[in-house]
Amino acid sequence: MESLLDQLRELMQVDEGEHLEFKEAKTNFDSRKLVKYCGALANEGGGTLVLGVTNRKPRRVVGTTACRDVPGVKRQLLDALRLRVDVDEIIHADGRVLVFRVPSCPIGMPISCDGGYWMCSGDSLVAMTPGQLKRIFDEAVPDFSAEACRGASMADLDETALRRFRELWVRKSRNEALRRVDDRQMLLDAELLTADGLTYAALILFGKREAMGKHFSQAEVLFEYRSDEAAVAYQQRREFREGFFTYCDELWHTINSRNDVQHFSEGLFVWDIPTFNEDVVREGILNAVAHRDYRLGGSVFVRQFPRKLEIISPGGFPPGVTPENILFRQFPRNRRICDAFQKCGLVERSGQGADKMFRATIQESKPIPDFGGSDDYQVALTLRGDIQDPAFLRFLEKVGAEKLASFSIEDFLLIDQIHRDQPVLESLKGRIPRLVEAGVIEKIGRGRGTRYILSQRFYGFLDKKGVYTRRKGLDRDTNKELFLKHIRDNEKDGSRFGELAQVLPTLTRSQLKGLLRELKAEGRIHSRGRTKASRWYPGSRPASSNVQ
Repeated sequence: MESLLDQLRELMQVDEGEHLEFKEAKTNFDSRKLVKYCGALANEGGGTLVLGVTNRKPRRVVGTTACRDVPGVKRQLLDALRLRVDVDEIIHADGRVLVFRVPSCPIGMPISCDGGYWMCSGDSLVAMTPGQLKRIFDEAVPDFSAEACRGASMADLDETALRRFRELWVRKSRNEALRRVDDRQMLLDAELLTADGLTYAALILFGKREAMGKHFSQAEVLFEYRSDEAAVAYQQRREFREGFFTYCDELWHTINSRNDVQHFSEGLFVWDIPTFNEDVVREGILNAVAHRDYRLGGSVFVRQFPRKLEIISPGGFPPGVTPENILFRQFPRNRRICDAFQKCGLVERSGQGADKMFRATIQESKPIPDFGGSDDYQVALTLRGDIQDPAFLRFLEKVGAEKLASFSIEDFLLIDQIHRDQPVLESLKGRIPRLVEAGVIEKIGRGRGTRYILSQRFYGFLDKKGVYTRRKGLDRDTNKELFLKHIRDNEKDGSRFGELAQVLPTLTRSQLKGLLRELKAEGRIHSRGRTKASRWYPGSRPASSNVQ
C-alpha cells in the first residue's frame, strides 16, 4: 500500500494534460461520464484518471465515495470499452482515492462512447476532430510506399539515381558485392521491387520525370524564393518532379546559391556561419519526403527567404507524433522510403533526424526548429537563420568539441532554455546535475526559488563578470545586510514586509521570509504587530508576532 501512496504523491505533482485527469468526485461520479473519460484517455494514447483529489495545484486529497463496487466498475468499463482498465483503491489519511489506469485504444480503432469519439479538453470532454480521428485510423493503414504501382516498370527509373543509391549503400554497408548485382536485384534486396511489381517508394526515389507525371504526379517538391517575407510574388520557382536521388543535391545547391554567410568577429576571433546549415536543411527535406502522406494530392513546398526557410508537407504528423514529442517519438509513415534512406546512410533507423536539426541550431545560437504552423493536414517546419548571440557560440567552442559530442539532445535543449531565460521543462530537469558538473550551468537559490543560469565560466570567458554577478544576485549575507540597513534607516516607523520585498525584488516571498527569520534568530531584528500590520525594527526586543 505504501508504494501506491508514493505513486499517488508523484501523480499529484504532475500537470494535467491529455494523459492525466483529476476529479474531486467527493460523493459521486456519473457512470456514463466515467466511461466517456476513460474512452477519451484511450483515444489519446492511454492515461490516468484520479478521483478524490482536487485538480488545481497545490493538490490535496478530499476523498471520494464514488464507485464503491470496484470489481463491478471494472466489468462495466470492460463491457463498454472492450478495454481492461486497472483500478487502484488507495486509502489515504485524508480519504479514499481511486486511480483508473487506462490503456491506449487498439491500433487504428478509436473508442466510441455514448454515440461519439471523445477527448479531454481542459476540465471537460469534447468531440474529436475529423483530423484527429483520421490520425488514429491511419495507424492501421498499410505502408503506402510499399505498395506496387500498377503499370510502372524498370524503364521508368533513372539510371543516374540508381547509381547514386548504389554508391551510398556500398559506402554505408562496406559490402562491395552490391556493385556486382544488377539494378533489378539491388531493388529486390532493398524491398523496393516485389513480386507484385515496382513499389511507389522506388518511383519516389528513382523515377524519371515523365514517369512521375504519368504514374505519381503529387510526388514532387516545389521550390520558391522570395526576397521579402511579406511578398506574394516569388523571384524564382522550380519544380522537382523526379526521383529524390535525381534532385536532392540540385535542390540544396539552389538553396545554397542565396545562402548568405554571416560574419562575426571579436578581437582576433572570427566566424563565418551560413544562414542555413546544410545538415539541418537536408534533414528537413528528408523528413518531408519520407513522412508525408502520398495518398493526398498536394506537393511538398520549400519556400526560401533571406533569413527564413519553410518546408511544408501534406498529411500532418504521423500517428502519435506531435510538435512537443517529435524529438522522442518516431512513427515511419512510409517505411520502405525510410529503410532505403537508412541503407544508404542518409538517416538513422532509430530516429527521424529531428535531434540533429535541434542540436545544430542550438550550437549555432539560432532559433530552434519551429513546427508551430502544423495541423492535421500538413507539417510546417520553419528554420530561421539569424544568429542570436555570437557570445554563446564562443562559449560552446570553449566547452570543447569532445565534451559537446557527449551531450545528448536533452542537454542541448536544457542549455538553450537556460540561455534564453525560459522555464526548464520537467522532463529535462534530470539532466541538470550533469551540466552543473560540466561547468556549463549553475544552480542559484533553494526550494521553490531555485533557478539556473549559465556558469561563471561563461561570463568570465566573455569578460562580463559584472553581468554574472547581476544575474546570480547577491549572496545571502549581503541580502541580509541590505534588509538590516533598510530596517535601521526606517527605525522610527518600522518596515512593512511589502517594503522589504521592494529591496530584493528578484527573491520569492518564501526566500524573503527565510532571510527575516535568520536575522530574527540572530537577535538583529524583531517584529511588532500581527499579519499585514506587522512591522520590523532593529534590535532583539521580544517580538509580538511571527513573520507574516
